[in-house]
Amino acid sequence: MTTHPNLTIPPTIPILLLLLLSSSHAGAQSSNNITAPPPSVPCGCISPPPAASPSSEPQPSDFPNLKQFLAYKIIQRFKKTITCDPKNITATWSGLLPCSYLGFFCETPPGLTDTPTIASVDFNGFRLCAPTLSGFLDAFPDLALFHANSNNFSGGVPDLSSLPFLYELDLSNNNHSGAFPAAVLSLPQLVFIDLRFNRFAGTVPASVFTLAAAVVLFLNNNLFSLQLPADIGESPVSYLTLANNAFTGPIPRSIGNASDTLLEVLFLNNFLSGCLPYEVGLLKAAVLFDAGFNRITGPIPYSFGCLSSVEQLNLAGNLLYGTVPDVVCRLAKVGKLENLSLSENYFTWVGHSCWGLIQSGVLDVRRNCIFGLPEQRPAAECVWFFAHHKYSCPLQLHIPCSLPYWGRNLTEASAGNSVTVPKERRRRIT
Repeated sequence: MTTHPNLTIPPTIPILLLLLLSSSHAGAQSSNNITAPPPSVPCGCISPPPAASPSSEPQPSDFPNLKQFLAYKIIQRFKKTITCDPKNITATWSGLLPCSYLGFFCETPPGLTDTPTIASVDFNGFRLCAPTLSGFLDAFPDLALFHANSNNFSGGVPDLSSLPFLYELDLSNNNHSGAFPAAVLSLPQLVFIDLRFNRFAGTVPASVFTLAAAVVLFLNNNLFSLQLPADIGESPVSYLTLANNAFTGPIPRSIGNASDTLLEVLFLNNFLSGCLPYEVGLLKAAVLFDAGFNRITGPIPYSFGCLSSVEQLNLAGNLLYGTVPDVVCRLAKVGKLENLSLSENYFTWVGHSCWGLIQSGVLDVRRNCIFGLPEQRPAAECVWFFAHHKYSCPLQLHIPCSLPYWGRNLTEASAGNSVTVPKERRRRIT
């Protein structure tokens, strides 16, 4: 290249050259680092989600008090275990006021003020399904009542020893199983215990009959078996239902010890055997006594004539025999007896006062062996029974109460003497 030392370059040339060089250099860089512009969002498309906001989980300060916050957590956890809810009950279990949830009721626990919390749960008839009540029933420290009749809760009963205020427990009509729930035995303050219509099995511990506060004990329609505890009469309960199980052995004679408290007792539909205990006649407060459809045998003790408060007396479907005592039938006139069921036994005669009760429908003696009455057992069946049955139950004539309607010929039992049976009645006793 030839240099021209005398050539003068206009002052604008270096500036243009620099701009040209600068533009060329920038172009080279952009060709090596090409970045596509962000695509435009078509009209109607969803914009990218916003950044995550802080957690919306309820906090303790959102609730009326801390106890209700803890109850909320328990209920929501239990809600996730519900497998069926035909009435959509759990739809109400939301929000910051658990005391307003369907089935939950609040009170302020003893020793506190203005601190309402879950004190009562009433699920009766809700038809809810859950595999267990553990972590729920045992998680409310201030719970006083739990009623869950007619649901489909399963499993055993959780440890309830942490519930010092619980005094009513109703788990009836569910699908609980296993041995008798030992959890009940840890609550001496229980007044109402209802375990009916479940699948509990095995023996019933004697200690359940000595719970000091118990008034109602419903154990019917389970799979309980073996003999009843000998000291069953030590129970303070007023309502005792053991029907429709598989209990065996005799009715314990200690039942007479409950004379002042026992109002209703049902032994119906078990496998009880042995003789009718004389001590049943001591139940002066009893309104209902039902030992029907067992294997109890022997004659009816005359002490049953002291059941002055009884309205319903059912001994049907057993192996009883002999004469229906006149003193028992007289309860319809001087007592409160409204129904005396003695059908499907092997009685051979009835007392004088009984005939009118048969006509009025108060006394049912169908399918017995009473000559001259309709709807009795076939003669061959009666003969077979008396030929093969072992007579191991003595006729007990002692009457442990005063019977003024029999006149002065009777010795009052309060003196501890036996009753003299009039001669005209002795010949009818078999």
